[in-house]
This record gives sequence, structure tokens and C-alpha cells, in this order.
Amino acid sequence: MAIAASNAEDRVEQLIILTERLTELVAEQAQAFEQRRPQDAAALHEETSRLANLYRHESVRVRADPTLVSGAPLAQRTRLVRATEAFDAVLARQGRALEAAKTVTEGLVKAIAEEVAKQRTRGVSYGPSARASTDGTATAITLNQRA
Repeated sequence: MAIAASNAEDRVEQLIILTERLTELVAEQAQAFEQRRPQDAAALHEETSRLANLYRHESVRVRADPTLVSGAPLAQRTRLVRATEAFDAVLARQGRALEAAKTVTEGLVKAIAEEVAKQRTRGVSYGPSARASTDGTATAITLNQRA
């Protein structure tokens, strides 16, 4: 998967278009997470993944062979740099939004687990004189601190 460009100017223009579209998609995903609507972000996942993979591939190619873009006019290369800077800023925004969503989700899971543990009773012995304990030591929910 590669950009089919006939010259440096064409390649830079295609990279600008790719970077700007990817920036739009990531910004939409970040906004969806900020608005607590992850289902909206999920709807964009397939296109975002495809374009991100193409972007990664082309970035590696250009880093390995700068002559692929060096022949383009300075103004056009500057547009590419600006588009890349905007993309980096949006990635940082999305990272913050994802971290916030992760923190909220972990808090909810922990609160639910604690409530289940408090509500759960377990038998301490068997038979007619058995009594129940509500010390919360047994629970079926396991929290993964690295999730």
C-alpha cells in the first residue's frame, strides 16, 4: 500500500490530503470521546485505521528517502509541515480524551465491584446454624489495574 505519485509535487499534495483527512477523522473521534459518545468514535474506526496505516507507511518511506518530497516547491512542503503539526495536535487531544474516558470507565468498574462485594454474602458454615458473612471478602469481579 503506497501513494502512487508521478513526482515530488504530486506526492506532497497527496500526503497533505491524507494528513488533513486523517486529522479530521481523529478530531471527530476525540470529540466523540469528549462528549462521552464512544459509539460515534467506533463508527469512524475502520477508515481511520486504514488511513493511519497508509500514513505510517508513507512517513517511513519519506524518512528513508527524503528525495521523494524534496523536489516539491517550498510552499507546498510548508503546507505539509503545517498539516503534520495540526495532526500531531489532534493526536494529543485524542490521547487526553481517551485517557479521561479510561479513567471514568475504571472508576465505574471499581465502584460496581465494590458495591457487589458489599452486597454479596457468603456462608461461613453449613447446616441449620449456618450464618452469613457480609465482610465482602469474596467477589466474582476481578479488577485489572493495567486495563
